[in-house]
Amino acid sequence: MLAALYLIPVTLGETSIDQVLPPYNHEVIMGIRHFVVENIRSARRFLRQTDKAFPIDDCTFFEMGKHADEKQFSQYLQPLREGKPVGVISEAGCPAVADPGADIVRIAQREGLRVVPLVGPNSMIMAVMSSGLGGQSFAFNGYLPVDASDRAKRLKALESRAWTEGQTQLFIETPYRNEKMFQALLSTLRPQTRLCIAAGITTKDEFIQTLPISEWKKTKLPYLSKIPAIFLINK
Repeated sequence: MLAALYLIPVTLGETSIDQVLPPYNHEVIMGIRHFVVENIRSARRFLRQTDKAFPIDDCTFFEMGKHADEKQFSQYLQPLREGKPVGVISEAGCPAVADPGADIVRIAQREGLRVVPLVGPNSMIMAVMSSGLGGQSFAFNGYLPVDASDRAKRLKALESRAWTEGQTQLFIETPYRNEKMFQALLSTLRPQTRLCIAAGITTKDEFIQTLPISEWKKTKLPYLSKIPAIFLINK
């Protein structure tokens, strides 16, 4: 097995691994004993789901804490420098994309260490694919301001960019604030602006629908207060 920093996607929710991850990922994971993870407990659970026989007790886990500095991250890559493969696992989806991992990858790239991204579910890409809003140009904007006034200004700015450039704008919210975000969208955006809500992608709660704001105002939104969702807008 090649010595590399393997970026390992995980499921987006309570979804069968066989449904969203290719067999090759299993082969790679079984050959790794050093992992840099967002959360040790969830990473261990994922590895057990991947294969019940996975030798977790033989593994070393380095946690990507919010306050960890680059010096610590650099130490996490020492096994890779010694010729051993290292895996990166975040809580959901793909590491280093709207999830921790970019700092580790940056150090590996700077040192010329091999980086290998594995195939797996990415909620942003899957949301763009299923939205019908266009994937030639899109931007992920992360979380928007919590303050209502600041959020409205940001939404107006994103809508303006969508209309002037035709660029699909993506953003997310903490699940328990999804309803507030939805109401803010209805009260802030133009009636003609198209909004896609893509929630619970790949799970039993999956909901993906695109409508103009004017139509959303007539539509009852499903319960999304506990379901991760991505909001997309375009003209």
